[in-house]
Parts: sequence; structure tokens; C-alpha cells
Amino acid sequence: MAFLIFCHAMYLNTQLMKSLNFKYMTPIFCLLVVSLIFCNAPAEEDQGAKSITLAEGYEFAYRLDDPDQTFKMPKKLEEISGLGISEDGEILVAVQDEDGKLFFLNRYNGEVLQEIEFWKDGDYEGVEMVGSTAYVVKSSGTIYEVKNPGTPGQEVEKHNFFLDEDNDVEGLAYDRAHNRLLLACKAKAGHEKDYKRRKGIYGFDLATKTLGEAPVYFVRLDSINSYLEKDPAIRKLEKVVEFFDPDEDFDFSPSAIAIHPRTGNIYVASSVGKLLLVLSPAGQIMHIEKLSKKIHPQPEGLCFDADGNLYVSNEGKGDHGLIYRFNYKPGRVD
Repeated sequence: MAFLIFCHAMYLNTQLMKSLNFKYMTPIFCLLVVSLIFCNAPAEEDQGAKSITLAEGYEFAYRLDDPDQTFKMPKKLEEISGLGISEDGEILVAVQDEDGKLFFLNRYNGEVLQEIEFWKDGDYEGVEMVGSTAYVVKSSGTIYEVKNPGTPGQEVEKHNFFLDEDNDVEGLAYDRAHNRLLLACKAKAGHEKDYKRRKGIYGFDLATKTLGEAPVYFVRLDSINSYLEKDPAIRKLEKVVEFFDPDEDFDFSPSAIAIHPRTGNIYVASSVGKLLLVLSPAGQIMHIEKLSKKIHPQPEGLCFDADGNLYVSNEGKGDHGLIYRFNYKPGRVD
């Protein structure tokens, strides 16, 4: 469109030059060109930094404002709250935060293939597949172990620990390297006074079926701010800096967690503030990504396939729930 307007302007200028003195037409032509440039400039709100890389040499390999594929969920998954993937990587597994049901989805088009009831209604927030067993976590911290879901041999075992509604567990991830599940607390990190201004991630040992007494990872406000203070250029990401103001409450609230299959890095999303943090396997913050509210109205689930492609689920907030696929593009150039 801009090219057509430019050509039209050139034509008008040529016609006018035939009838008027050239020296008066040059300023008019320049004005037209400048107008075109500004009319087609990106909107100010789309400009500026949207991410912070804190680890030297790290490259964030996703464009989270530009999904490679979008799956619109049926009404029953408007409040999709957790997302996992089958062992063979062919089936996405979802839960929503009202019904005690597992939803098995085609990972190529998002179609619901099977709907399986495993327990009564409740606030279910995360799901992971480990072999043929599905694990579902409730906001109270209760873990449901669903063996052979959808078969005559389906069995469900509950695991209750010291976490409760005050911790508000929302994230669940399978940590294959340590044979455990990671549980991310949206609210209080635990019951210790020392856990203030921190968010805790606990480990559930799959061999012993026990939950560690202390978090295996922390997301700490003081740690984040120590990173932010290292580079003056970070100040360009003003909204992120304001969100992690050391004089305010620590509002980062994990709503989803997943482990990258190739790097082992831990991805933690917060619907509050619309942020994604990438941690190293040792728990060091490597990257902070600001999510677009238009694309991610309420990010509640994360998972990866074996190729490193990232799937993010968003609650519908009155509309359809959505699942996005973002292709893994290491070494990409923006």
C-alpha cells in the first residue's frame, strides 16, 4: 500500500512540475515522502525492548508474540489451567480448574481426542505425563497419580503433604533428569519466615513418592534486582523494572512451569505481570521475557515436545481457551 501511495505521489509531482516551477515543487515532494514514512512507522507501543537476557551467550529461541500455530479450545476448556505432553510427544494433555477430567488433544490441530474423568470437581492447576501415568496437581498441593487413564485398569492415588491453599500450587513439571516432579507455588513459598519475597518450587520424588521439605528452587526478588542493576540498558524495559521494584510486594506468581528437553533450562510463567523467566538447571536466572497481553491474556500452562517446540495455554477469560505452538529456533536472528 505504501508503495502504491508513493507511486501516486510521484505521478502527481511530475504533473505539477510540468505546470509549475521546479524549485517550488521539490519541498512539496519531500513533504509527501516524509509523510509516507511517518504514516507507515510502527506504533510506539510495539517499539522498544521486550526481553532481558542476563546470562552471557544465552539466546532465547522463541518469538512469543508470533505463534507458529494457534489452537482454539472448545467451551469446556475455556478455563484450561494446565498442559502436558505424552511420553511419545504425540498427544497434548490438559486439565481445567473446575472438573476432575483429563483432556487428551491432538498436538497437530488441538482436537479433543478423549475426555477422561479421574476425580470429583476441584481446582486442578497442572498436569504431566510420566510414561502411562498422568499426574495432576490441585491448588492445595494435592497430587493425583492417575495410572493407565481411560482404560479398565485406571487407578487413582492421592498424595497429600504440607502444602495447602495458602501456597496455591499452579505449576507442575516433569524433571526427567532427577526423576521428580516440580511444583511451583503461586503464593507463599512455604511456611518459613525466611521465605519472604520468594516464590518456591518443590520437588516430588517419583521413586519414594515424597515431597521435599524445602524448595529445590527459589525465585527471589533480591536476586532478580541484583541482575537488573548490572546493566543500565535494562532500564529500557521500564515495565519489568517497575514490576520488580524492591520497595513493593513481590507479585511474580508462577502459573506454569516446564523444563526444556534439550537444554534442561526451567521455564516459569507468571500470569500476573505477564512474564516468563528462564532459569538454568542450577536455578540461576538467565532470561526475562515480557509477554504481550493481546497474545497471552492469561498464560496457565507450558510444555515442550521432544524437538523443543514450546506450547503455551491461555485461559479464555470469557472467550475460547487457546493453545499456541512456538517453534524452537536456536540461533535465530530477529
